[in-house]
Amino acid sequence: MKTAVVTGGAGFLGSHLTDRLLGEGYQVIAIDNLLTGNRVNIEHLANEPRFSLIEQSIVDYLDVPGEVDVVYNMASPASPIDYLELPIQTMKVGSHGTHRALGLAKAKGARFLQASTSECYGDPLVHPQTEEYWGNVNPIGPRGVYDEAKRFAEAMTMAYHRVHKVDTKIVRIFNTYGPRMRLKDGRVVPAFVGQALRGDAITVFGDGSQTRSFCYCSDLIDGIFRLSQSDFHEPVNIGNPTELTIREFADRIVRLTGSASGVTYQPLPVDDPKQRRPDISRARKVLGWEPKVDLETGLRLTIDWFRTRVTQPALS
Repeated sequence: MKTAVVTGGAGFLGSHLTDRLLGEGYQVIAIDNLLTGNRVNIEHLANEPRFSLIEQSIVDYLDVPGEVDVVYNMASPASPIDYLELPIQTMKVGSHGTHRALGLAKAKGARFLQASTSECYGDPLVHPQTEEYWGNVNPIGPRGVYDEAKRFAEAMTMAYHRVHKVDTKIVRIFNTYGPRMRLKDGRVVPAFVGQALRGDAITVFGDGSQTRSFCYCSDLIDGIFRLSQSDFHEPVNIGNPTELTIREFADRIVRLTGSASGVTYQPLPVDDPKQRRPDISRARKVLGWEPKVDLETGLRLTIDWFRTRVTQPALS
């Protein structure tokens, strides 16, 4: 039986990845300090003998017993609320934490996959974004702690590949949504869905003309798994290239929830990207991957999940 280590294994994407790996026959060791992860995401695995959780920060020394075949480094605050409230922790997990996770992979002779982000492209001047684009990031802005932590993590990953010959992969994750996101996540999907289900006005930042593309979690996890099984070492975009404006997205959420919510507008946050859409040509060519779940289907599944959790007006 192969063994996978998933850092951030109690998080939104880490827990979905854990489920996929168990389905593929792996034993999974999750490592999570539960700073932004949640035991609720893995409670269905309480009686799964092939799953275990180590509760610790990956900034600290990492070791696990026995052989390890692959390390997936998914640990990091990943929403604006999290990395603006936890800027130093975000930088530490992206730098020290990535170094620790790479050290574990090196010691075990394991493959290594680094979860990076479309935020490496910053407020892009190239559209859509290809992996060859180096980005337009403000390193000292409030969002810079996340952007630069992930850019450092990519650089460290490639250094371990070149110097120590670790079999590394890098996935650049674009906006992903689905069950197990937190209502207070701060990202657009839980924010809009939560507001719509409560009948509150939906808060749109700026004039709503900025664009995003949204990938359902099962598609994203499929891309990550395929990449981890490949021989490709350079970054690969995984996301859904279907693009729409934030105002269009708000209107769609209102329609799908059957809400009477209106829209209010707030100033655009500093360095908020004006447009974001992945070029997935590399994923198609190298992995044979492309998204399968259309936005309407994915949103209905996500709304149904959130509907059971919005039980009182105080929730947000």
